[in-house]
Amino acid sequence: MAKKRALAEEMLPAPVLDKDELVIEGLRQNNLKNLNLRIPHNRITAIVGPSGSGKSSLAFDTLFAEGRWRFIESLSTYTRMFLERMDRPDLDVIRNIRPAIAVEQKNPVRGSRSTVGTTTELNDYLRIFFSRVGRLYCQGCGSPVREENPTKIAERLFTERPGARLTIGFTVAAKSKSTDELAGDLLRKGFIRIRAEGRIFNIEYERPATLAESVDVIADRVVVKETERQRIAEAFETSFREGDGEAWAEEADGGVERFSTYPACAACGTKAERPSPLALSFNHPVGACTECKGFGNLLHYDEDKIIPDRTISLKDGAIEPWTKPAYKWWYEELEKYAPRYEIGLEKPFDRLSSRERKLVFDGTKDFDGIDAFFEYLDTKKYKLHIKVFTSRYKGQVTCTSCRGARLKKAALSVRVDDRTIADVSRMSIRDARAFFKSLRLTRFEKEVSKEVLKQITLKLGFLSETGLGYITLDRLTKTLSGGEAQRVSIATQLASALTGVLYILDEPSIGLHPIDIDTLIAQVRRLASLGNTVVLVEHDPAMILASDNIVELGPGAGERGGRLVFSGPKDEFLKTARTLTSNYLTGREVIHVPRWRRNGSGRFITLKGASGNNLKSIDLKIPLKTMTCVTGVSGSGKSSLVVDTFYNASAPHFGESRVDKPLPYRSLEGLGYISGLRLIDQSPIGRTPRSNPLTYIGGFDAIRKLYASLPAAKSMGLSPGHFSFNVTGGRCEACRGEGVEKLEMYFLPDVYVKCAVCGGKRYKNTVLEVRYRGKSIFDCLEMTFEEALRLFPYETDLQRRFSILRDVGLGYLKLGQSATTLSGGEAQRLKIARELVEETSGDILYILDEPTTGLHMDDTRKLLSVLGRLVDAGNTVLIIEHNLECIKTADHIIDLGPGGGDAGGKIVASGKPEEVAASRSSLIARYLKEALSLPI
Repeated sequence: MAKKRALAEEMLPAPVLDKDELVIEGLRQNNLKNLNLRIPHNRITAIVGPSGSGKSSLAFDTLFAEGRWRFIESLSTYTRMFLERMDRPDLDVIRNIRPAIAVEQKNPVRGSRSTVGTTTELNDYLRIFFSRVGRLYCQGCGSPVREENPTKIAERLFTERPGARLTIGFTVAAKSKSTDELAGDLLRKGFIRIRAEGRIFNIEYERPATLAESVDVIADRVVVKETERQRIAEAFETSFREGDGEAWAEEADGGVERFSTYPACAACGTKAERPSPLALSFNHPVGACTECKGFGNLLHYDEDKIIPDRTISLKDGAIEPWTKPAYKWWYEELEKYAPRYEIGLEKPFDRLSSRERKLVFDGTKDFDGIDAFFEYLDTKKYKLHIKVFTSRYKGQVTCTSCRGARLKKAALSVRVDDRTIADVSRMSIRDARAFFKSLRLTRFEKEVSKEVLKQITLKLGFLSETGLGYITLDRLTKTLSGGEAQRVSIATQLASALTGVLYILDEPSIGLHPIDIDTLIAQVRRLASLGNTVVLVEHDPAMILASDNIVELGPGAGERGGRLVFSGPKDEFLKTARTLTSNYLTGREVIHVPRWRRNGSGRFITLKGASGNNLKSIDLKIPLKTMTCVTGVSGSGKSSLVVDTFYNASAPHFGESRVDKPLPYRSLEGLGYISGLRLIDQSPIGRTPRSNPLTYIGGFDAIRKLYASLPAAKSMGLSPGHFSFNVTGGRCEACRGEGVEKLEMYFLPDVYVKCAVCGGKRYKNTVLEVRYRGKSIFDCLEMTFEEALRLFPYETDLQRRFSILRDVGLGYLKLGQSATTLSGGEAQRLKIARELVEETSGDILYILDEPTTGLHMDDTRKLLSVLGRLVDAGNTVLIIEHNLECIKTADHIIDLGPGGGDAGGKIVASGKPEEVAASRSSLIARYLKEALSLPI
């Protein structure tokens, strides 16, 4: 098919009128139904529509996939051999497509070496800048190191000795040469004056009778003035070259000053060496701290994880690893000898004396303590289960050698304006930008750093202008949200200043406060103004209204979607279109403000004195049996407060031991009012193609049993296990039931292609012959949950599970869709659906992080209805959110700010939405007034 299409495209010359548009004809990719459309170049086009309508199929599976195909087609013969195995979009014609760059929501980075600085290449520029401009300090005493070069010396002399008459020269060793031999060597190099026997000789006419061990050679005699600047620098350059890095300058009646190109400490005389750019990298052994290998922290056994609950006694299992049957012997030994050493086994651990606790950890000659226990396990770490077990009790501690800087002492001996490269990396992007703007450099420093400084300020500017000013340069890339990672990529692309490119952006507004949206819009417009075609997959009204062209797919999701319901200019879309999206944008459809707000049960959970990261010792008060939204600009401290402090502090009380240590806080009260705690975030539900929505919500067992009960399956002796692709039996063994094979491209991201044996169907042919209502098990997995509701009308349990998925806006997902293809928002809504499926008894506190991510306005309405059901069932919902439609329907709002980073970390307003909207200190207030239709 690909060859026929290529031939058709070659035979059809592009019409002259097409040159300013990307033309697509006969597009049938996934659920798209034979679409014909045009996307104008050098403009912003928003692809809109309900979730599952085919937006990603158009943007990524068609536009980006075709761009990638054509790029690989231009590479080497070795690379092109993979093309036959890569799927190409199913369409008739595509013309005028530009090289494509996709910037998705997903954050693919998992390693701990990648930071914002390394991802944006800012670290590379910083390393060059510091190696060229940085002031060197002695590693021993910390005093400044004196470094000289001809230009610097000339500048200093003009500052310190204007008008001085100088003799500049160097010293050479006579090396048992005769006077005539030395004079001959110097004359051949152009030197005619030397100093010997206390006076100056012109060796062309007069020479000293004898020579000392060394002789001073005069390179030049000059007066320090502006017109002689270049001459002075050249004299020193010549002297350094001939004097083996040493030179001197003598002023009449002013003494001799000696200079050297070898750096040396001004205080102790210790010679130093200026680090190269490579020696300033924590990702290379030359620069990385030898203790932590450049990670900045070390893994040590964490007492808080070994003893998670200090309120219980040793007898009741305070030492958590010793409660395991395999290691109970260690506690029994402690119990046997505890009376001899007066260790209280029945006292709460936090009431043991320091002597008792020390004995428990250090042990005695009669019994081994906790430290010896883990030392023993460390000798068995070659066994995988031991390695996994011990990892549970380890925590990260800052490296004592580099104190978290990741670098060796030599790298930290270079400073600019008294800041090391690690100090600058710890700055927020906003602060780093101000630092470089206020930097005062000498003429020489400006000259040698001109280009690199330009790139640093350019990249910092773009990062700040895309709403990321609060993020620090040393922030681990893996800790960025999908939206933050995407905006980092956008800023990097802006700094590269490419033209003639097709940029495909996947909801770049995710995670942004309304006040930051305008800034992002300006950056996206800048991409288009450079001569690029920008395609947005977007749900945010402000971003859609900022586009030049609108493409809406629909009218529904899955099989009910995939149709082109509108394509054209934005103005025409708003005036004439009567689509689902245009109805919301023009106010014909709205998410109504609730007629009344829940007052809750009158009880609260209170966290006091939260002071981690940028939090300013604040108190969080959560009203129970309500839906509460925590709002604030990006970087204001929402996640630090809700997840890193409150959740991590509360989770151990409900049996969750695998959480990080909470950020500092003073006290936590009221957990007894709830029976459970759930964090529903946007982390993936699985990291392999085997994971899928059907298995996650627990419906696959029922379907496998149904297929195994069919007469055809019984006649072939097939059990429910044969219909699983996770175990041997009925699955295709070539791909181990994954349906795809991974091609390692080495120089490009890995590519997944259909299995050549089963054609992507995961199962053996015998299993696929079994059909239920005409559908094989593979056909079933390829159906959406909306379609599956019709396939299994009599299976009440499946009907209940699938209906809940439809209610949370995920009816368009395929049953067997790989978890690796799900966005963060989809993964989060799947977790919400599973909570509803499990039908908890109430009194659960749910924490959600931006659940409206990736949702159309109509789907947001459905989600809010589902969350309302959770609260009405007696639960409490705490949401971190930027979406105004969600915020205006909340019962209670806690607004953080007023800014991001150091400017945030305070609660600026709290109360019902109407109360927060009246606040003068809240940045969300103005937008909330508009959403609530209150006078501004």
